[in-house]
Amino acid sequence: MYSETTSGLSQLVNRSLRVLLGCAVLLLFIVLIWQGIASYGMPNPLAHQSGSFAGILDIGVLVFREGLECILVLTAVTASMVKSGDSYQRPVAAGVVVGFLATLVTWFIAVNIVDDLTQSINALYVQAGTGLLAIIVLLVVMNWFFHKLYWTGWISLHNNRKRELLKGAGEGARSERHVLLGMALLGFTSFYREGVEVVLFLQSYRLKLGAEPVFCGVMLGLLFTVVVAILNFIAHRRLPYRKMLVLTGAMLGGVLLVMVGEQAQEMQLAHWLPTTVIPALANHIPAWMGLWFSVFPTVETLVAQALAAALVLGSYFIARK
Repeated sequence: MYSETTSGLSQLVNRSLRVLLGCAVLLLFIVLIWQGIASYGMPNPLAHQSGSFAGILDIGVLVFREGLECILVLTAVTASMVKSGDSYQRPVAAGVVVGFLATLVTWFIAVNIVDDLTQSINALYVQAGTGLLAIIVLLVVMNWFFHKLYWTGWISLHNNRKRELLKGAGEGARSERHVLLGMALLGFTSFYREGVEVVLFLQSYRLKLGAEPVFCGVMLGLLFTVVVAILNFIAHRRLPYRKMLVLTGAMLGGVLLVMVGEQAQEMQLAHWLPTTVIPALANHIPAWMGLWFSVFPTVETLVAQALAAALVLGSYFIARK
């Protein structure tokens, strides 16, 4: 009877996740259609809008993706701790809280550094530089070959460290304190690593869109992350992590192409790259394609996007082989 109830609840959770995903996709298409109607299909692709909904969605997807990875690492770390008692889960949770606070401190430090650079250097150069940094972070997140090594090494490292700590448990008060501190460090590193990646990625969006859209995007990603964390750690539901990671990875692939096209255009504006317009495409690519998808009729932007797609797909097939 219990197994049937658990199976029914799991099916309900999976069904709810699919419904939420479908609603999100439908909302995205509605916004795209509304944007085309409101702007008569021809908004200015060079004008950055402070409330860009596309930018908010990009940020939300990345934050949710990093949150999923953090939850997966923490799940691997705490999987066998139920038998060891809740006393070892609490320092892990405390380490996560400290990691969250450290991420906030890192955010303010990064903001101050970028703002100081903006005052002393041409703002367009700083924006182009932070955009390159964001693309590098996103390529690391997206790179399939890196993730194959990442999951083998990073999660194994945490599991090995956890086993070593648990072996030393119960050998005196000093050893117990060492175990608790080690568990807290496991929670801290699991969260802070993902937090730093998000902080570095968001600096480019903060310069382009402002602080308010960045805050909205982070809250959107955190909302879905908290829901998954509650289902995983409190409701103890088995979630389809692999499918969710693949889905968010595909969405991040689209974000990557948009960012690469936008970054190439910014480098053209900063005169870091030449601008070679393709006349045959200039009259056929609508301006809203540049605003929403950063598709511009220039050789440099299109080649950059093609290279980014080839890099991600190539690393995926290399990892499979």
